[in-house]
Amino acid sequence: MAYLETRGLGRDFPGVTALNGVDLSIELGRTHILAGENGAGKSTLVKILTGTDRPSRGTVLIDGRDPTGNPALYKNVAYVPQELNLFPQMSVAENLFMPFDRTGHGGLLVDRGALVREAKSFLERFGIEADPRDLVANISVSDQQLLQIARACTNANMKVLILDEPTSSLTRVEVDRVFKVIRGLLDRDHAIVFISHKMDEVFAIGDDYTVLRNGEKIESGKIANIKETDLIRSMSGRDLAMDEHFRPQVPVTDTDTDTVMDVRALSGARFKDVSFELRRGEILGFAGLVGAGRSEVMQTIFGFLKATAGQVTVEGRRWVLNDTSSSVAGGMLYLSEERKHHGIFPLLSLRENIGISILSLTRGPFGISGGRERDAVQAIIDAYGIRTAGMGKRISQLSGGNQQKAIIGRAMATRPRVLIFDEPTKGIDIRTKTEIYKIMKGLAEEGVGVILVSSELDELKKCASRIITMHHGRITGEFDTATTSNQTLIGAIFGTEAKADAI
Repeated sequence: MAYLETRGLGRDFPGVTALNGVDLSIELGRTHILAGENGAGKSTLVKILTGTDRPSRGTVLIDGRDPTGNPALYKNVAYVPQELNLFPQMSVAENLFMPFDRTGHGGLLVDRGALVREAKSFLERFGIEADPRDLVANISVSDQQLLQIARACTNANMKVLILDEPTSSLTRVEVDRVFKVIRGLLDRDHAIVFISHKMDEVFAIGDDYTVLRNGEKIESGKIANIKETDLIRSMSGRDLAMDEHFRPQVPVTDTDTDTVMDVRALSGARFKDVSFELRRGEILGFAGLVGAGRSEVMQTIFGFLKATAGQVTVEGRRWVLNDTSSSVAGGMLYLSEERKHHGIFPLLSLRENIGISILSLTRGPFGISGGRERDAVQAIIDAYGIRTAGMGKRISQLSGGNQQKAIIGRAMATRPRVLIFDEPTKGIDIRTKTEIYKIMKGLAEEGVGVILVSSELDELKKCASRIITMHHGRITGEFDTATTSNQTLIGAIFGTEAKADAI
């Protein structure tokens, strides 16, 4: 019997039908995969299931009852968002039990000692390597992701847990830990709604599935009865070549004239003595576990973090470190994995988000020309296939994939020489991933130096010409992608000496 159910659910926005006639049935003791591309209606459905939005038509039932007249029923449904949503300057324990009245710690005074004592069991259960007193800002991204899941589980009323891309910042070991927790919850008669674009995870953890496309339910059933290719076809409406690769076709040589960027003995936060070359016409991949130092290296080159030693040259010119403004002016851009916090202006429109980087192209004799700005923004929307109801739409209302394409289009309008992608397809569906891969390939073939930082080995194998591996802040190998086995790469990622295939 379904514990959480929707019947004929619909949700309309001005000019857009986000959901239309969606039936959903979630049973306790099972993991239900909610599948669909970005923009399929998953986020709208989740908002309705958690009570943050109201349907235009149709019914929601929780434990057989309509929560419209009994909003307390929504407490039985917990949601963990894809983006980190914590209080960085508060402790791990405080984040875990907030809001305090929900978890029984409310009142005029909060017993901090009780918070710490109770937090320890949750941290141990979820394998979070932090002290309850640590500030969230000082713990790893992977531990922050696990902390969000643990916080949802402090809700004593919770019967249905909705996880939206919960493993996007986790290593394989940590993913296994999350799956162990999920299976433990199922044993306690809970239900999991699992949203992910990673097919290996879908088939590893899922029991049932429902596919949404363009706001409508396409099909549902048991995971055991569908193949991966059929599920992808149902999500996208067409066949996708899963073995296609996107490595640039421009020949890459070792000559100095083909070196776009040269990094020598660079050291900084969480890494030491890093040296590598970025060559023209290639995508250079960086692989490693979360916390290996990959992002810190890139943020230091860009100037966001401070370098403590070493130097960088770009096209033979000594690069100014510790200065992001100088990097942007010199033609280097860094696209952060945290789109929400570092990539977009969420309260501004798509037009404003793109236009803010192309002021020199839109300036008229009396200031910014609205007509020039609209033309320039529309050209980027068309060139990068950004799907939107209009450029005046708030960018936060676009799907993650369309936000990412807007960021890339905005970056390319400034004609960069070096473009660093840090987890560019995080939380993005398979078809949009393919579109972004093609964009990266085209940029490299046009002469832009492209670096790809990714936790997905398959992504690096599809796109990168070479792969550099890091472990505990040091480079452990440099490999030719076409001739290197996954086993060798994984060994280098974990810091072993298996480098037989190294360049």
